[in-house]
Amino acid sequence: MKNKSYARIHQSKEYLSPLGEIGCRSLFGGYSLTVENVVFAMVSEGELYLRACEQTEVYFVKRASQPLLYNKRGRTIELNYYRVDEGLWSDREKLVQLSMDALFSARREKSRQRAQQRLKDLPNLTHSLEMMLWEVGIADVRTLHAYGAKRSWIKLRGVKKGLGVQVLLALAGAICGIHEAALPAATRQELVEWGHHYEQRQRR
Repeated sequence: MKNKSYARIHQSKEYLSPLGEIGCRSLFGGYSLTVENVVFAMVSEGELYLRACEQTEVYFVKRASQPLLYNKRGRTIELNYYRVDEGLWSDREKLVQLSMDALFSARREKSRQRAQQRLKDLPNLTHSLEMMLWEVGIADVRTLHAYGAKRSWIKLRGVKKGLGVQVLLALAGAICGIHEAALPAATRQELVEWGHHYEQRQRR
């Protein structure tokens, strides 16, 4: 069955190449298909399933397409994905259009979730650091990403001059979604050196 799934993944990447570079990783006992880390489809047991959205759901429900079923601890869960049948495989233009609809919908949802995520939910960010970020006009994850670690740190030092380089590393890790200790060594060194130079300039 794995060989069938690999063949289907290869076929999906070929057919759906207009969407961009398609990535693949294990998920729910099958494989997710992604563009820029946004999941828009699944391959399970040799079949392709597209993520449901307003546009794709109309098409799939009308054709009574099978949903993707996932067995978890003996319980069957119906996932929000629909099987691509042979009729749709033969209509390449329609398949690409529905896949694009699924991708755009997934992107919108991911963007909405990111906007709603609290800063303190990110790695390294405490409630007090979140409050300080709010104070300097960085009230959500999207704004933090837009400013970047260095600019955000400089803004924070505007209200608390004694803030050290460790906070800069914490911000960089939060933006990457990792603990600051897991930052790549080269990135960490560059940030530390930059931070110390900035501190020295401020003391002059």
